Amino acid sequence: MPIGRSLRFVTAALALFAIGAADRPQRVFDTLDNRRLSEGAVDRLVERMMTANHVTGLGVAVIRKGKVVFIKGYGYAIAENKAPLTPATIMYGASLTKATFAWMLMELVDEGKVDLDKPIADYLAKPLPDYPAYADLKGDERWRKLTLRMLMNHTSGFANLRFLEDDKKLRFHRDPGTRYGYSGEGVRLAQFVLEQGLGIDVGKEMQTRVFDHFRMGDTSMTWRESYDGRLAYGYTADGKRQPFDHRRKVDAAGSMATTLADWARFLAAVSRGDGMSTAAHLTMTRPTVLIDSPAQFPTLLETRTDRWKGMKLGYGVGWGTFESRFGHAYFKEGHDDGTDNYAMCVDTRQSCILLMANDNRAAAIFVPLVNQLLGPVGLPAEWEGYRS
Repeated sequence: MPIGRSLRFVTAALALFAIGAADRPQRVFDTLDNRRLSEGAVDRLVERMMTANHVTGLGVAVIRKGKVVFIKGYGYAIAENKAPLTPATIMYGASLTKATFAWMLMELVDEGKVDLDKPIADYLAKPLPDYPAYADLKGDERWRKLTLRMLMNHTSGFANLRFLEDDKKLRFHRDPGTRYGYSGEGVRLAQFVLEQGLGIDVGKEMQTRVFDHFRMGDTSMTWRESYDGRLAYGYTADGKRQPFDHRRKVDAAGSMATTLADWARFLAAVSRGDGMSTAAHLTMTRPTVLIDSPAQFPTLLETRTDRWKGMKLGYGVGWGTFESRFGHAYFKEGHDDGTDNYAMCVDTRQSCILLMANDNRAAAIFVPLVNQLLGPVGLPAEWEGYRS
């Protein structure tokens, strides 16, 4: 075909595609309180809230009956050059990593390779304080009480991160198993037990059991060179840009890089319980500890409250839990400088929402977005540190 004719053909084809895209019906989905939302209505709502709160970029996915019915990126991955944030933008998973690790761990439980209630001492070849990373615990035998369940439901008694301690050392603030206190150190110890005690390569297991299995092709526990040119920078509450951290070490507490499309696919699979026994899914998403702290952060608050008893706020294995207005629900946040993520599912309805932002200012709109796009579930917003 002559070049001129070929160009005319391509131009005509693109024009027809544009007409078809403009004419195709907008995506419509139902909320849990039986409202119908069109793509245009969602666009207007999200863009209005983002503008009012100066949010740089936000990804939104809605899952109904176990299927992703809406997914879209808004704003910018990089504000300075107006690179758009899309469902394929590489974003920092932050503590969504913990919930993803929990899924992998529960597969091991399903296979009989791990017992959540077995003392971690039974898995290790030598006492925990004899390993250099845990030498701080020498002289405190409470480590022998620890189980994988305690590490994953945040009742280890550790601070969130040891570097937040005045002397940067790990210590028990409470007896293990007695009370909830969010701890990334606990999840890191769970990873350590799998690696040192069972010889499991957590990075490889996450890749094969989760990322490959659920077709999460852009998700990894460590940095990939292929992420260059596709990633989102982070923006803090004062608008300062944060570089994307090139994490080289697998960290079950928060090293995962992913995309909105990948993690929405995973969350839909979680809502369906794909590849996991009903018993394991219930173990992961039902509370084994009820929460009596007035707020999640700062951790280890001594103050107690009965405020959350009515909704049975608690923690399972890597996931927070509560009773919503539409049934049992489970959730996970992910926060770092320049990153705020939120995932929540209503169990029996297999309905979820996923919000992934490269801007800490987005946290201010998470609750109204959940209420409008999924339904007024009655989030424990104040406990999570969100505006209600």
